Amino acid sequence: MRKKLLLLLMLLFVCVKAYAHDIYSPYNTKKNEIIFSQNLHSIDSINPTLTTNASGSYYPGMRGANQLIIYTPEYGRKTNTNEYGSEAIVVDGTVVALSGADSLIPANGIVISGHGTAKIWINENLMVGTKITIDKNKKIVSSYITSESFLYGAKAKVSEVCTIMNYYSQYFDGYNPQKANYYLNKAKKYIEKAEKHSFNSQKYAALAIKNANNALATVIPYQDDELKGVWIRPESSNPKDIAKILDRMASVGINNIFLETYFHGYTIYPSKVMASYGFTPQNPKFKGDVLGTWIKLAHARGIKVNIWFETFYVGNKNPKYYSQSILGVKPEWSNLPKRSYNSESPVSSASEHNGFFLDPANPDVKKFLLELVGEIICQYKPDGINMDYLRNPQCISPKNNGHDLSNWGYTKCARDTFKGNYGVDPVDIKPNTEMWDNWSKFRQDNVTDFVIKVSELAKANNVLFTAVIFPDRCAALHTKQQDWKTWLQEGYVDGVTPLLLTCDSKTAASLMEEVLRCKPYNTKIYSGLFVTFMNGAPEDLLRQIHEARKLNTHGIIFFDYAHFDNKYVNILKAGVFKK
Repeated sequence: MRKKLLLLLMLLFVCVKAYAHDIYSPYNTKKNEIIFSQNLHSIDSINPTLTTNASGSYYPGMRGANQLIIYTPEYGRKTNTNEYGSEAIVVDGTVVALSGADSLIPANGIVISGHGTAKIWINENLMVGTKITIDKNKKIVSSYITSESFLYGAKAKVSEVCTIMNYYSQYFDGYNPQKANYYLNKAKKYIEKAEKHSFNSQKYAALAIKNANNALATVIPYQDDELKGVWIRPESSNPKDIAKILDRMASVGINNIFLETYFHGYTIYPSKVMASYGFTPQNPKFKGDVLGTWIKLAHARGIKVNIWFETFYVGNKNPKYYSQSILGVKPEWSNLPKRSYNSESPVSSASEHNGFFLDPANPDVKKFLLELVGEIICQYKPDGINMDYLRNPQCISPKNNGHDLSNWGYTKCARDTFKGNYGVDPVDIKPNTEMWDNWSKFRQDNVTDFVIKVSELAKANNVLFTAVIFPDRCAALHTKQQDWKTWLQEGYVDGVTPLLLTCDSKTAASLMEEVLRCKPYNTKIYSGLFVTFMNGAPEDLLRQIHEARKLNTHGIIFFDYAHFDNKYVNILKAGVFKK
């Protein structure tokens, strides 16, 4: 088996090298190579900055609406983009993977990234094996799907299945790849036909890929001792609708749900705490005790319920039009960016869905949120609580000019407290100074202080406390003021759910490894996969599950149920989540 695997990998390597080309030169076909389609798109910016791409200002990765961006190694390690686009990773002029966001930039390649209309172009015209050329002068990217593109994709899939099969053969007792081998052998035969018949390479390569996908769906074995979860935003108060969702999840093998209970500044249940502050006591779209119904029906099916809680985020509806919303009643609780530090009205974040945030430095804000968490824990006794938005709104990377203006936390409460401690108004602090580091630490510590309070409450009530984190630690610290490493190492949380905003398994693995390097032995890591949200291929989901298991993480959570289409359900039922 090992000799065959090594031979296959060598053949794949030779094939790739033989057809590598200079990405900045016109594409020249090789002998017997046929071009099936050619498409082009204008490039908005290469390695964008505030100066070169003003339209991308304050957006992650400096990628603006409907823009197509090229990132090269000179830009940095990753693209820093958000989950609302598509990305293609290109090495030696060939697309080697399709990602979604924040992709690793290969040392010998580029990343093509698109939002809006550019995202559509990427999705419709690029696949693994597509040939890419770039005209820097005209700022145009061209894509070519050729007979070699189909062969490249088919061989890559076969090689991948062989590698996974070899892994489980070594490390998984009682592993039986019989079904996967059946499909794998069929895929190899179709590759042979594609190599012999260039004009029919698309047909035979497609059949090879289909069988390789079937092999991939059955090559990863079921694993019993892991959390299998999904984030769910409830949409109905009807017990029959709730039961239908839970039955569907149980049929897939889901054993935990992360139920959005407090989101956009509203609760799904009638809250006495909300009412006591003069806030709307229950989200108007719900009636009755929705949370109680979910917990009762989930437990009846052996499914645990974790409360998904949007901590400092209160939604994107302008509070001036909603007098009983949290910021409608308490506008002074709003978080503020430096560029609007003197605003008397709540300010929204363009890079966060134009949403509004609460001020983590305000003691009254933390008191209210802790009362709300306490009400949920004591009244409903959930299995766990998963705290989201434990951070400030996102700002742009520190390497960009104007970084300080995009920073958040410049409220009167925070500024007065900091000035009392350090004698300096944060508005006057310049980046890259010792005082700037003090100011950053002050904001991070205010978030951590709330984490500590929730930790004490959860432990006193024997409830699992997990936190949603952004796994790139430096980016989390500098652009969101989220110091999750301290939470892990001090034992403030029982576990974390890192958000893996990508469809690329290598990027996902790199992000998971970063978290694992920082965690103590007893802290749980539940990998938050975004493949479904990004409408990635079902096979992308399997690849990331495989990478998570290789790293011995403690479970998988899918984001989210609204995007949990049958194509994902069916592939999970094929074996990886069902015995």
